[in-house]
Amino acid sequence: MKRRTLLTSTLALGTFGSIRPVWASPAGVLPAYKDDLLVLNEKPINAETPAHLLDEELTSASHMFVRNNGLLPLSFDAHSWQVAIDGEACLHPRSFSLRDLKETFTWHELALQLECGGNGRSEFYPPASGNQWTTGAISCGLWGGVRLRDVLEVCGVADKAVYVGYYGTDRHLSGDPGKTVISRGVPVAKALQPETLLALELNGEPIPDLHGGPLRLVCGGYPASVSGKWVNRLVIRDRVHDGEKMGGDSYRIPCEAVAPGSEVTDEEMCIIESMPVRSLITYPQSGVHHPLDQSLVLRGHGWAGERAVASAVVSIDFGQTWLPATVNSPRNRLAWQRIQTNVRFKSRGYHEVWLKAVDDLGVAQPMVVPGWNPKGYLNNACHRIAVQVV
Repeated sequence: MKRRTLLTSTLALGTFGSIRPVWASPAGVLPAYKDDLLVLNEKPINAETPAHLLDEELTSASHMFVRNNGLLPLSFDAHSWQVAIDGEACLHPRSFSLRDLKETFTWHELALQLECGGNGRSEFYPPASGNQWTTGAISCGLWGGVRLRDVLEVCGVADKAVYVGYYGTDRHLSGDPGKTVISRGVPVAKALQPETLLALELNGEPIPDLHGGPLRLVCGGYPASVSGKWVNRLVIRDRVHDGEKMGGDSYRIPCEAVAPGSEVTDEEMCIIESMPVRSLITYPQSGVHHPLDQSLVLRGHGWAGERAVASAVVSIDFGQTWLPATVNSPRNRLAWQRIQTNVRFKSRGYHEVWLKAVDDLGVAQPMVVPGWNPKGYLNNACHRIAVQVV
């Protein structure tokens, strides 16, 4: 890609790879406040957030990426909403209204990072099918609700419990009411973590319809597909949950590394759990023009699935040398972490800023797209922005 082309196109995209313009959504596809997002698909609605719009400490609802597998529910009535808890390993099946949840259980508010398993898919080669996310399928909002653990304990979790799966009220693209859109889940140990919530609020407000309101599951650090929207049923299973998009190549990668373009059987695939370490430059916007005699302020975020980010470095000479950046502590476990530093360029002209995060086990982001897999999951290559020094 020519440098001039990169500088202009990345004003909208904020990354390298396939260039697609940000465009206002067609009437009825996304609410007006979502018009700054990059619409990847209209049916179902999927849209990602340009990197510079993710500079907030907590992601606002209007800047949160949208991921759907089907059509939105027909009703979002919080007053009549019920969530049923049952399954082979549930000792005391029962249902709760939203009022029951609020009045029975302790309220918690946690900043939790949610990242689509396919974030970065557009960079894989051979290309992988699915939404061609670049870097914007990540968010960290303040979720308010009750601990899933507290609810499950009231219903009784049998010793034979293995998984907790969800069902929602979204509608299948075919229009067939008998078909489930998506029904994924997490191991019991993840479901019982104190950070796993049945959420009713986002940033102090009722969860917007588009983001799963009035009730959604939030399991930070795992692929966002396990954080089911519009949840009306949870099942405590005595086996790995076998709901829609739990099998085949959905949210699964080869258990052993494979060469790009390889055929991989279902039996050779393993379910994705904790997401890998990753970071994003959120300020300045890619394509900025910057004076030579001034230092450039850099900001971003880092996250590492179930782990934490321990350190981060930046390069302004294409990885020949690296400079340390400051990494703030997370607001709580499974929240993203602010990364910041200043850099000064030695010459005018075209430059790139690269950001690399390292997790608390010493695992760093790769500089190239890692681990090809059939569906293009888990691309955590370093983020780069273009800077024209003048």
